[in-house]
Amino acid sequence: MTILVDTREQKADHIIGYFDRKSVNHKKKALNYGDYSFMIPANEKLGIQRDIYFDSKVCIERKGSLEEISGNLSKDRARFEKELSLAPETKVILLENANYSDIADGNYNTQYNKKSFIGSLHSFWFKYNVPIFFMPDNKYSGLFIRLYFEYYFKNYLKGK
Repeated sequence: MTILVDTREQKADHIIGYFDRKSVNHKKKALNYGDYSFMIPANEKLGIQRDIYFDSKVCIERKGSLEEISGNLSKDRARFEKELSLAPETKVILLENANYSDIADGNYNTQYNKKSFIGSLHSFWFKYNVPIFFMPDNKYSGLFIRLYFEYYFKNYLKGK
């Protein structure tokens, strides 16, 4: 497996560092959806004749903070909704450096009303089938990304 990292992905040194430390294959590639996806390289020994890309089937959209996703849900809402509506059916938002309680308690640095913030997250979850995974300590983001795709692929091979 090779994890694909969108060429526009920024401030992801902690994730790339994890991949490098753990010898996780990864490469930069322009992705139409999300910040991360994966591919299976050709391997004649395994009967895989060509590279198989999963970027149109599954993706992870990473948000580095509550402030970042707050901007997506308020100022950039139309663009963000369009991205989610076009993204693959299997997707997740990885929300780093935050807990659900941070939103409920208003522990973020924007003017976005906490009731609207929570309401938007829940609405987007159901409207676009996009679960939100809170990652309070971003040092585990690389692990989450790797395992998310590994288990997606294992289940894909089993026929779900």
